[in-house]
Amino acid sequence: MKRTFQFPDWEPQYKATFLEVDKAKLLDRIAAAEAAIHRRMGAMLGCGNGVKERQAIGKALSALSVLKETAFV
Repeated sequence: MKRTFQFPDWEPQYKATFLEVDKAKLLDRIAAAEAAIHRRMGAMLGCGNGVKERQAIGKALSALSVLKETAFV
């Protein structure tokens, strides 16, 4: 079964962070997700639409921040 993502430019990398069980690889997954999100944010500059995606990006960045803070405690 093929997965479809609402935001395919960054969502696969984002969701992969929460599936990673190897702590040694987790920071790399987080960095990849953040990079994909920031690339997408750059591509969205000047676009008036995309409110739903911008909200999803905000939530995703917050979740990644919490994951970074708590994963290695």
